[in-house]
Amino acid sequence: MLRYSSMFLLCLILFHVKASAQEKELPSTRISLQNLNDFKPAGSNWKIAGDVFYDLKKSQEGKIQPGAGVLVNDLSGKTADNLFTKMEHGDIELDLDFMMNKGSNSGIYLQGRYEVQLLDSWGVQNPTSADCGAIYERWDETQPEGQKGYEGHAPAQNVSKAPGLWQHLKIVFRAPRFNEKGEKIADARFVKVVQNGVTLHENIEVTGPTRAAAFQDEKPLGPLMLQGDHGPVAFRNISYKAYGTEPVTLTNMTLKSYEGKFNAVSDFEALAPATEMKIDVLEHLAPGDKNNFAGKIAGTLHVPHTGDYLFNLNLKWIPLDTNPANPNGGGALTIGNKQVFSFDGKTVGSGAAMVHLEEGDYPVVLSYYKKYGHWYAPSNDITLSVEGPGVPFTLLNTPLRAADPVGAITVLAENEPVMQRSFMQHQGSKKTHVISVGEPGNANYTVDLRTGDFLQLWRGKFLETTPMWHERGESQLAVPLGSVIAFAEKPSLTFLEDKNAAWPDSNTTYNYLGYDIDKAGRPTFKYTLGAASIKEAFKPEEGGKKLVHSFTIVPGQETKEMWCRVAEGNNITALPNGLYAINDKQYLIELPRKAKPLIRTTAQNTQELLLPVSAKDKEAVVTYSIVW
Repeated sequence: MLRYSSMFLLCLILFHVKASAQEKELPSTRISLQNLNDFKPAGSNWKIAGDVFYDLKKSQEGKIQPGAGVLVNDLSGKTADNLFTKMEHGDIELDLDFMMNKGSNSGIYLQGRYEVQLLDSWGVQNPTSADCGAIYERWDETQPEGQKGYEGHAPAQNVSKAPGLWQHLKIVFRAPRFNEKGEKIADARFVKVVQNGVTLHENIEVTGPTRAAAFQDEKPLGPLMLQGDHGPVAFRNISYKAYGTEPVTLTNMTLKSYEGKFNAVSDFEALAPATEMKIDVLEHLAPGDKNNFAGKIAGTLHVPHTGDYLFNLNLKWIPLDTNPANPNGGGALTIGNKQVFSFDGKTVGSGAAMVHLEEGDYPVVLSYYKKYGHWYAPSNDITLSVEGPGVPFTLLNTPLRAADPVGAITVLAENEPVMQRSFMQHQGSKKTHVISVGEPGNANYTVDLRTGDFLQLWRGKFLETTPMWHERGESQLAVPLGSVIAFAEKPSLTFLEDKNAAWPDSNTTYNYLGYDIDKAGRPTFKYTLGAASIKEAFKPEEGGKKLVHSFTIVPGQETKEMWCRVAEGNNITALPNGLYAINDKQYLIELPRKAKPLIRTTAQNTQELLLPVSAKDKEAVVTYSIVW
């Protein structure tokens, strides 16, 4: 029997009004860090705090601030215990933030057995299986020295931030499988490990517990363990989705296809189909025109557990910017004879809906039609996904596509700086006049030449240019290969009436004059703002650990005050070591020793860090460093 939860209609309305091609997901379960009640009893080294300060310049225990929301391993006392959750898990998707002390070492053990390494690996150029983000090695004491460790997996690249900064980690883990006799029939697997937005591992099998595991046996369930005996470390925002082993399935599918031009699902409901066939994937497999068709796929949906299930449906030939006066298709989905989706094609062809389902089997009917195709939405694919209690996000009966034979086309900066002009996606919009600069130390950045805006920087490899250079290079996009920090699209320099005047979104007097290349191969950008002439440059220092941003300014006849906008974030905090933490310790700003910055609150309730531009001998120089 199918019935709807009380929130179904509300969810359906909200998701359809703001529909997009991006799938919705169910919320995770949070581990409370208001106290230690979600953990098993442990030593006094584990504390709940409001914040902690770790100095990137020197190793120390850390300065803990009172409050809640942050879990800190404080090794200043007599204990150095590991910490275990009361929750025990099998398959799990884990999300958390962590912060390393300088030189510190820790780890996250899935089921208390399989470790993802946490380490201060800031600036390491060639990471190993002992560096941050690695799947740590197994250990065999019976082997000769130098051969005891085995099966370790180094991260694909090092995207670790500086000590004292918050970093993000996402782990998708598949527990080992056992038969009815308790015998292991499949190894544990790290399906995916993502650090700071960059995928480090995919589908890595672990044949047994890694070194220093709490348990040397293997079982279907086990607690999450945070290593506490190696070094100071902090955690926050720990959340997870735990999964069972029985999936939602869609079986016994048949396709009825119809030929012709249709304007609604009702146009072909009573028609005799042109063809009828059994199928095992969600795809319009009937022969005929790629346009001017309709289909009706019927099948059986098996639901393993009672609860609320989130479905996403996307008819990919209907673009997000479809013309309501001339829609090119539509569709509808019913589960158990109750309509879950209905797309008339006038707005979008995708959406999400929550449905309450009892355990059991349900008839499913997916009806759809297409009149014509858009060149920029060429796919006739249908995607239907589900997520629910004990069921991970699952694409149902997706067709297998032959892999594109072309490999990724990358641009790397291995021995000298590299510049690349391209289009670039930035905060939801495509920038068409950008230049990206890659450095051998893996400190990379992008500048918008049309506006002069400093758009982003990232640590890691430089660019993937496949969307630019494969076949026709349809999107012309270059894609950063590392962990990106994106900045607001605003100028770095401007003239203000006074220090309280709002920072403009753009400079109307900006005039781009090109760039010069220095002996090292780095660009110096030249432009004017009104009567002022500016030269702007970037240079990595300390092996790419920080990026120095400098301006040389000749004010000309300008009478207004010029200011440099160094940073903006939800908050800006002056740290005890003289640096400034931006946007809840996302990155750091280092200013010259005699600088006198202004920290102010904007109308949007964010904070800005500004430096006054003062000319001496008719020239002003402004310099600061970004540390991350």
